[in-house]
Amino acid sequence: MRTSRRTIAAAVAGAAAFALVATGCSAGGGGDAGDGTTTLTLATFNDFGYTDELLAEFTAETGIEVVHNKAATSNDARANFFQKLGKTGLADVEAVEIDWFTEAMQYSDLLAPVPDDLKGRWLDWKEAAATDAAGNLIAYGTDIGPQGICYRSDLFAAAGLPTDREEVAALFDGDWDNFFSIGADYKAATGKPFIDSANSVLQGMVNQLEFAYEEPDGTIIATENPDIAAAYQAVTEKAVPISAYAGQWSEDWFASMASGEFAAMLCPGWMLGVISGNAPDITGWDIANVFPGGGANWGGSYLTVPANGANVEAAQKLADWLTSPETQMKAFANAGTFPSQNDALSSDELAGATNEYFNNAPTGEILSARAEAITVSTFKGPKYFQYHDALQNAVTRVFDGLEDAQTSWNTWVTEVGAF
Repeated sequence: MRTSRRTIAAAVAGAAAFALVATGCSAGGGGDAGDGTTTLTLATFNDFGYTDELLAEFTAETGIEVVHNKAATSNDARANFFQKLGKTGLADVEAVEIDWFTEAMQYSDLLAPVPDDLKGRWLDWKEAAATDAAGNLIAYGTDIGPQGICYRSDLFAAAGLPTDREEVAALFDGDWDNFFSIGADYKAATGKPFIDSANSVLQGMVNQLEFAYEEPDGTIIATENPDIAAAYQAVTEKAVPISAYAGQWSEDWFASMASGEFAAMLCPGWMLGVISGNAPDITGWDIANVFPGGGANWGGSYLTVPANGANVEAAQKLADWLTSPETQMKAFANAGTFPSQNDALSSDELAGATNEYFNNAPTGEILSARAEAITVSTFKGPKYFQYHDALQNAVTRVFDGLEDAQTSWNTWVTEVGAF
């Protein structure tokens, strides 16, 4: 999924046929329930599209019950994963976010390999990123995050902007300066924020760079990379003034979404479920087949099975089932998590998929086109998460008025040197 920081309410709720508990309520992997029934724990964050009903299907098919733990933030999930990996206390199936996945790959020997008969299921680059030096595939790909632009057609209309999604795509067809110009005009005309988050813009820009903070040979280029410096300058000068917040996933950000304060968001597929799940009473949302500067991928997670778990074979069965083409399509319908599984990507079901909440937008067609527009897969080394999180904090300090842009950059440079 993406670099997300707060638990998202599921877009589809229903009666649970299995136990759903908060993060921390389960100390670790599942086991025998005492009546011969196997119980597995599944640890995720944000909204993977794994609803109560979906996991109940797995239980009905296999007789294996699932306890689903959601971390409050991706940061929390990362801290828990590395604190307990190779020890005790991890879930039977653990989700790992792409921004810290390379970090996890350093410990591939502590994760159970994916069975050979499943190799070739995913996009080549998705699978290659999860293959270690010994040739073991050690993670099951969930989604990828091709990005478009989500927008409020009612707010666009009130500001004199086009509302038809093809006209909106034409409006934003161009570079980031064009995007910032549209946002500045909207803010001047309405007095309201145009976009939800300055750091989402930073994320979008960084996702279009081949190298951001590290190079494959281990060279650290973070503070010397002119592309990072340019992105930071653009965000602090042009994105901050038109944003409702610095970052996403705060309570205020969710409340702002629910009240309809801002007009646009940069939208990977998984963001559709975030919006519809947290702003169910807001009408007017739509999505356009466009992204500033071309294409970008934001997010895309994996499921892993700790090798020392109590139920490795059953856990592999769950991870397999959750990343099958059929289940990936159900997760896409639930939360917009765009499939990484080849058979799902080529399915007629995906091609014809629409989203009622987003004005019946042809989301399968749009996100497929956005996936084809991606030309760069950003290299994310073992310290990518730390460097990027710290740079987002630098933007937040500027937004909050705690430091000016240069001082905050200097603070980040110092932090990078200490990692």
